[in-house]
Amino acid sequence: MTNSNQPALQMQNLSVYYGNTPALHNVNLTVDHGEYLGIIGPNGGGKTTLIRVILGLLAPTTGSVLVYGKPAGHTDVKIGYVPQIAPLDRRFPITAFEAVLTGRLGRGLVPFHRYSKSDRLAASEALERVGIAQLAERRLSALSGGEFQRLLIARALAVEPKLLLLDEPTANVDAGSREKIYTLLAELSKTMTVILVTHDLLAISSQLRSLACLSGRLVYHGEPQLNTDTVRALYGCPVDLIAHGVPHRVLGDHHEEGDNLVC
Repeated sequence: MTNSNQPALQMQNLSVYYGNTPALHNVNLTVDHGEYLGIIGPNGGGKTTLIRVILGLLAPTTGSVLVYGKPAGHTDVKIGYVPQIAPLDRRFPITAFEAVLTGRLGRGLVPFHRYSKSDRLAASEALERVGIAQLAERRLSALSGGEFQRLLIARALAVEPKLLLLDEPTANVDAGSREKIYTLLAELSKTMTVILVTHDLLAISSQLRSLACLSGRLVYHGEPQLNTDTVRALYGCPVDLIAHGVPHRVLGDHHEEGDNLVC
């Protein structure tokens, strides 16, 4: 049993090395239950490594990671995961419903596995929740990029997770699909903890409740609004940013002479 009063995620002095190369250094981060957290940072900043540690796929070199009070990888909390690289080959001749149903298999494949009635119900509800129930019998190859990303989210939701992790879920979709996905994630965050990883500053929605900036170390954690010092610390150099309107505003007003941030 898990206690919803516990933080969803607690990282203390977390460091991860690949050989002698540090990927994460001394990260301390607490994510409350029901939070909608965005994690941003440059390529190679450790975002995917962080996700792998949370999932228990990678052990910390030093420090600890607790998921609802238990060590990552040893928790009974159900975690839904949408990876950066899709685990499904779109050329494979299965339907959207069948693809979402595979989310019920867990980590291990069981020969001659038979899905239960509850498995099928969970898959149907997941497709309904992401808005593509009408595409249940459509083959993967016939889905658009945005529809396929929604399917991957539905597959993660079929687990009936308490924590949903997404690694660059809008990287390969058009602007219209991206907006729909962010709206969907905001809705999902009302019933579960959502952690969204992205490298795209301007894609951060104002619906996020908190933001973490990661560049090997934790540069910032707090409200989803950045200033010039944080951005420079994150990317290591001055950055030109243009926030397109209030709905995607992640930058405060800056009026300093010579400032490279444009809001």
